[in-house]
Amino acid sequence: MSYTHATTTAERILHEPRYRPVLIRDMPGDQRPRERLRDAGPDALSDAELLAILLRTGTKAESAVTLANRLLSEAGGLERLARVSHGELCAFHGFGEAKAAHLLAALELGRRIATLKDEEGPPVLQTSVDVARMMKPLMEFMPQEQLRVLSLNSRNQLLATSTVFMGTVNSVSVRPVEVFRQAVQVNAPSVVMVHNHPSGDPDPSAADVALTKEIAAVGKTLDIKLADHVVVARGGYVSMRDREIIK
Repeated sequence: MSYTHATTTAERILHEPRYRPVLIRDMPGDQRPRERLRDAGPDALSDAELLAILLRTGTKAESAVTLANRLLSEAGGLERLARVSHGELCAFHGFGEAKAAHLLAALELGRRIATLKDEEGPPVLQTSVDVARMMKPLMEFMPQEQLRVLSLNSRNQLLATSTVFMGTVNSVSVRPVEVFRQAVQVNAPSVVMVHNHPSGDPDPSAADVALTKEIAAVGKTLDIKLADHVVVARGGYVSMRDREIIK
């Protein structure tokens, strides 16, 4: 049998009804993700079903639920999926920029919601626990290091947040002037630095310690206190002030 004939036969077999992929529109109404969410609530849906609702459509060969299951499997679960980048998603078979944008936006909203508090008014960041509670959900899954600076007023209320660096955080790459720029603009008497470790281990490196001491010294000349430097990661967080690296 020739290759052309074999290919034609295979294509014919795959297009027979019993080999066609089961699409969401082919499912009974009460088994479709959107209808199940409406009738039973989001808690009743699996991770793949929730993802399928975000993705909206699958491919010609698979339903949105099948695509979502494959994405979860290849990513290594929901926790690792939360760390993927836009480029990595776009490279995944069945994804384009629109699907990647929908998913990343939903993940970011989830992280931001996790930091919200019930009380009104700006967050009060008196301790490292307060800082970690607000910033860890936002930063622990980032695929690369990022340094953010939280500017505080005299009552330790958050005035402003700025991202001052993305890359490898150390005293060579981070300019002190960028750390304090926003604090000067909003007349903040103190700041808290926060950065993440994508490795999952929050233990500060020698470079982290050196950067902390350098920024604290520059802050004294500007009369702006470095209240803390908190390193967050999936494995927890570490406060430089709690460890008495700064006082």
